[in-house]
Amino acid sequence: MPPPKSPLDDLRREIDHIDDTIHDLLMRRAAVVERVGIVKGQMEAAEGQASGNPQVPIYLRPAREAVILRRLMARHAGSFPAIAVVRMWREMITAFTRLQGPFAVAVYAPEDRRGFWDVARDHFGSVVPMTAVNSPAAAIRAVSEGTATVGVVPYPAEDDADPWWRFLVSSDARTPRVVARLPFAGRGNARGEDRDALAIALVPHEPTGDDRTLLGIELGHDLSRGRLKDHLETSGLAPTYFCTWHARDPSGPSIHLVEVADFVDHTDPRLSAFAARLGEIPVRINIVGGYAVPLHLSTSSFQ
Repeated sequence: MPPPKSPLDDLRREIDHIDDTIHDLLMRRAAVVERVGIVKGQMEAAEGQASGNPQVPIYLRPAREAVILRRLMARHAGSFPAIAVVRMWREMITAFTRLQGPFAVAVYAPEDRRGFWDVARDHFGSVVPMTAVNSPAAAIRAVSEGTATVGVVPYPAEDDADPWWRFLVSSDARTPRVVARLPFAGRGNARGEDRDALAIALVPHEPTGDDRTLLGIELGHDLSRGRLKDHLETSGLAPTYFCTWHARDPSGPSIHLVEVADFVDHTDPRLSAFAARLGEIPVRINIVGGYAVPLHLSTSSFQ
């Protein structure tokens, strides 16, 4: 005689059915993503042929990824931790992106800064190829030269003696741009210091509805930070963070990295309004990139 069925047997069968359904949907999603990659490649090849400028297909879309995760968190309910949902989707997002084309990450992670490796792994997944480099400049170079899709570098600090971000203050098309701030949904069990990181890549800065933009402002004349801040605010560019680097040559320019609480692109009229307010002070403004404002999820909460 077979043993009598218990209520647990029915619940376990239900879990097995749910697991099969999730797996089926993952395989279905992968098939759709592969089709997306084919269509993207065809469209960008056609655009390159029409313009005479061959285009490299762009598969990484940090802005869309942020929008997806915000939408999921807005509908999330029940006891399953929200931060775990984000971690699962982050793993899937990178895995699906790799179906469309090459994907590799260069992480600033010297021996005493292994925490940056952890937040990069949490964001880009456990199977993406990742390489540790000993300087932010090496991460920038890896992205510029195409050996990495993404570079992960420390969030800028005022006391950085040789700030990496000044190498991004350029209009060169091969200069990487900031595309994300890490971690996007809490640090989890990442090791080391709790300093945030920025992801850089050769992809466009796109709006998500809740963004920060990083401006590189190069001034030919000395100007106090207070006056610079006033000119930015009057122009509608509310600054949330400043870093400044002065050239070793006293007659050289000063470069300010300014984080603005909004999405700003090259066509934004606020940039020309700001330049006009400076009058005769020589100024060059570059958009260093930007990022979607991270989610605020507690690692201990079960939302």
